[in-house]
Amino acid sequence: MPVVVEPESQAGPEAELEARFQAVIDRKDRIEPRDWMPDAYRRTLVRQVAQHAHSEIIGMQPEGGWIGRAPSLRRKAILLAKVQDEAGHGLYLYSAAETLGVSRQELTEALISGRQKYSSIFNYPTLSYADMGTIGWLVDGAAICNQVPLCRTSFGPYGRAMIRICKEESFHQRQGYELLTTMMRGTDEQRAMVQESVDRFWWPSLMMFGPPDDESPNTAQSMAWGVKTHTNDELRQRFVDMSVPQAKALGVTLPDPDLVWNEERGAHDFGQPDWAEFWEVVKGNGPCNAQRVAHRKKAWDDGAWVREAALAFAAHDGGTGGAAEDADDTTGKATT
Repeated sequence: MPVVVEPESQAGPEAELEARFQAVIDRKDRIEPRDWMPDAYRRTLVRQVAQHAHSEIIGMQPEGGWIGRAPSLRRKAILLAKVQDEAGHGLYLYSAAETLGVSRQELTEALISGRQKYSSIFNYPTLSYADMGTIGWLVDGAAICNQVPLCRTSFGPYGRAMIRICKEESFHQRQGYELLTTMMRGTDEQRAMVQESVDRFWWPSLMMFGPPDDESPNTAQSMAWGVKTHTNDELRQRFVDMSVPQAKALGVTLPDPDLVWNEERGAHDFGQPDWAEFWEVVKGNGPCNAQRVAHRKKAWDDGAWVREAALAFAAHDGGTGGAAEDADDTTGKATT
């Protein structure tokens, strides 16, 4: 009797891996670094996570310049803590990106060479101390709208990093709003300073969500993969609806003559940002693009000796991590 040999799957091993990957996505589970993933999925994540990490690090600059000019020790401590938080966010996200097979050095070099981007909002100047409050309220508020859904993104390391980041961003938003509330209870000059700051940051904050859905080349695929769970326009609408009552309570006017409640939609109608300006900023032609990248490049270059020293120490240490010194400490012996 002849032996019947079952034919191999017509699809082949690549298709089987693709099917397993898609099954994880369909049940809204997590893809982990050691799991098989399509090259395009990996590239999309590297681009998005790197851009997010770069934004946190570049975002330290607009506020960092005001630490030494804060009006009180309390305000200085608050701002210093916030800038430190942003540095930590960048480190979490670079670590998540590294699980995709790219190094932090590659990502930083891609940033300073212009091959990778960061959020357009950080290419606008901070002209007054009121901007510290407005960034907290509007910019971090927009970040929260954008990032809370990312806690459920399909890539495990990214989603887990976002849980802590979102908790801290929520605190930053409250800090910013508290600062503006305090200023709005102050002098006419302080109230005018807050309104002028809101006028400058409102439209760039709306641009933070990216271009309209019909002009966004990556949204559809990112949604299909579960990397994103909401479109740019959905998130922008959520941010506007959240900000309007907050602005009313604060006592400021949002600079949009088309902003009105739509009873039929149960949401606010609002005007559109200057998308030509947005694309110019993305291309590197914003008010502070060159300054931000040059500052980051200088910091990277100035820190080269630290990285080299750390690598040399690690090589000399032989991977013990100082275990011998720690062992001496446990015996109570003095070490030199």
